[in-house]
Amino acid sequence: MIRKRWAGSKAWVGGFLLVAGVFITGGVAKSRARVSSDAAFDDKVAAYVREKYGIPSNVKLTLDHPFEPSNFPGFLTSTLISDDGKDSKKTKVFLTNDRHYLILGELFPVGSDPKREIAERLRAQYKIPETTTLTVGPFHKSPYPNLLATTVTAETGKTSQNQDFYVTTDNHTLVLGNVLNLGVDLRRTALKTIVTTNQPSQGPARAPVIIVEYADLECPMCGRLHQFFETELLPKYPDKVRIIFKEFPLTAIHDWSLTAAIANECVYQIKPEAFAPYRTLIFQNQATTNATNVRDLLLGYADQVGVDRVTLAGCLDAKASLPLVEAGLREGKALDIQSTPTCFLNGRTVVGFSSADAYYQAVDEALKKPK
Repeated sequence: MIRKRWAGSKAWVGGFLLVAGVFITGGVAKSRARVSSDAAFDDKVAAYVREKYGIPSNVKLTLDHPFEPSNFPGFLTSTLISDDGKDSKKTKVFLTNDRHYLILGELFPVGSDPKREIAERLRAQYKIPETTTLTVGPFHKSPYPNLLATTVTAETGKTSQNQDFYVTTDNHTLVLGNVLNLGVDLRRTALKTIVTTNQPSQGPARAPVIIVEYADLECPMCGRLHQFFETELLPKYPDKVRIIFKEFPLTAIHDWSLTAAIANECVYQIKPEAFAPYRTLIFQNQATTNATNVRDLLLGYADQVGVDRVTLAGCLDAKASLPLVEAGLREGKALDIQSTPTCFLNGRTVVGFSSADAYYQAVDEALKKPK
C-alpha cells in the first residue's frame, strides 16, 4: 500500500514526491549534443535502483540509451526499462551533470507565477479534483543544496494533508520525483539505522538471517505477508530466520492503523510472547474492522491471547506505547520507506509481497554470504 495520497483524490502520490539532496539549476535549455556513456556507470545506476526498491533479480533493468543533455540545464536524461519477461515498463530518469544524483520522475518548467503553476501542475499530474483545495505555501530554505521547499496543503472538507515540494532556487524548475544519492551505500545505511535489540520478533535470536518488517496493520498486503511469514517462511527455515516487527501506520489513508499499532505494542509491553498471535488476529480481521469498532475488537483479542483486558485498555487509552510506534515511524522515514510492507533482509531491501519465491531466493542468497 502506498504511503501518501492527496485527501479526496483517487490519484496516488506515494513515492514520486520525495526529494533528497540534488544539486540543480533551473530553467529550460536548448538541445545539445549527446554525451558519451560509461557502460559501467549505467550498470551502477541500474544496480542502485534495484537495491533501493528491492527489485528481484529476475527483473531486467537497463537504460535504453546513454545519458544525454535534457531540456533543463544541469541535467542529463535517459529512460530506465524494467522487464520481467512478460511486461516491459519505462521510467524517465534524470541525472545531475556531476553524476551524483539520480531522479526517477519528472522535472517541469515554472514561469512567472510559481505558486499558481505548481498548484496547477500537481492538480493535473495527480488528477486532484476541483473539490480539493490546494494551497502552496511560501518558499523557504530546504535541507537540500540549490533547492527551495514549499509546503502544499490539500484540503477537502475538514480533512487536510501537507506535503513538501521542491523547486530550484531561481523558482524556474519543479521537481516531481525521487532523488537518489548514488554515493550512498544503501545496505550499510540500513544496517546502521535499524535498531534490532529489544524489539518484538519471531525466530531464534542468533539466526543468520534477520528480516526487519515495516508494516501497517490495516494494509491488506501486509496481512498476506504476515501469514506467509508465519505459515511458510519461518517453518521452512526454523533455525535460520528471525523476523523483527516495526510499526509503520499510514495514518493519512488508514483511519484505525495507529490505534491498532499502539495496542499491538501495548501487548508486547504486557506479555511479549503474545505479540505475534495478537498481530495475527488483527490482520485476520481487517475486513470487519473500522474506526468505530476497533477499540472493542482490540480488547476482545486480548482475551484470546491471554492478555488482561483491563491492563490493555489502560495502556491503549493512555497511548503508553506510542513512543514505540513513533520510533518505528522515524526509523522507516530515515530509510525513505515509500510503501508497506517494506522489509530489510540483512540490510537488503525487499518491497511488497508479489511472490514467495522472491523471499526464498533472498533468504537463500543471504545464507550463502557472511552476515
